[in-house]
Amino acid sequence: MARELVLLWVVLVNLLVNQGRASENQRLFNNAVIRVQHLHQLAAKMINDFEDNLLPEERRQLSKIFPLSFCNSDSIEAPTGKDETQKSSMLKLLRISFRLIESWEFPSQTLSGTVSNSLTVGNPNQITEKLADLKVGISVLIKGCLDGQPNMDDNDSLPLPFEDFYLTMGESSLRESFRLLACFKKDMHKVETYLRVANCRRSLDSNCTL
Repeated sequence: MARELVLLWVVLVNLLVNQGRASENQRLFNNAVIRVQHLHQLAAKMINDFEDNLLPEERRQLSKIFPLSFCNSDSIEAPTGKDETQKSSMLKLLRISFRLIESWEFPSQTLSGTVSNSLTVGNPNQITEKLADLKVGISVLIKGCLDGQPNMDDNDSLPLPFEDFYLTMGESSLRESFRLLACFKKDMHKVETYLRVANCRRSLDSNCTL
């Protein structure tokens, strides 16, 4: 009888621990999604404000010459569409999100400085700081997903894209700023999408629609 009570106690303790971990994991996911949503909204506001300050001819020229696919993050392997994203595992989406955020660590310093000269974005360092916080959060989620297993992702050992990518395009200041903003918005949208689907994956929901 005593042995059965001990076993029951162990089962209950394990159940409570697992529930606690699941609750903490959900909190971290929710926090990561909220953070990247804010960054995406901030990116959208910055590029809208930037375009509002352009002359009609400048706006027309930029809309023609800028290919949205030509960004710093293009070297990072990622799903190419909704179907591929929905089929990707939670761990894969978290790893891609981590790489995308990491790729902006250096450019965000230029983004904060350059854009804040003409736009109101608050503390010039806020973007870099928010990216760093999000990167830490995603890293914790990846470790939780691995559950003590070694990280075998080969992409983690790859060098980051050129740090001064957006500064070596040989473009005018106007085009350089626009490209920087457009790529930032594009990548934050990607990360927001991936984290939303990854969060859905952890619930084992087969209907993770975008």
